[in-house]
Amino acid sequence: MLEGMSTEIRESELEAYLDEALPAEEMAAIERVLRADRSLIGRLSTIHARRNAGVHSVGEIWRGHRLSCPTKEQLGSFLLQALSEKTADYIAFHLEVVGCRFCLANMADLKARQKEDREIIKQRRRKYFQSSAGYLRRRK
Repeated sequence: MLEGMSTEIRESELEAYLDEALPAEEMAAIERVLRADRSLIGRLSTIHARRNAGVHSVGEIWRGHRLSCPTKEQLGSFLLQALSEKTADYIAFHLEVVGCRFCLANMADLKARQKEDREIIKQRRRKYFQSSAGYLRRRK
């Protein structure tokens, strides 16, 4: 997409822009063009008006309901490497190639929780050891 060239921006990209479903760099590039190009604002307004009128394409429905996105449970299983190779390959493609922002955010959340869980487990083990160590010493 060339800056200043609204004709270079496809309708599907504008729809994804409205859904905030593009990578951050592409969102920023479209926004820069929007600020300078009134015709692009008109195209975006037309898409927005069509959506508000209840007219939706199959693509819009697909993106809106995130039909290609794995569930959070599947993402968790992916993180634990507990999926079939085929499913894991699809999720890797969805995250790495498609770059789905929603799934990347879910994955970041799951990784943060996993890290927190590890810390909680470490603390719990330490407490168990500390409380048991004195008991074990007395028995000897």
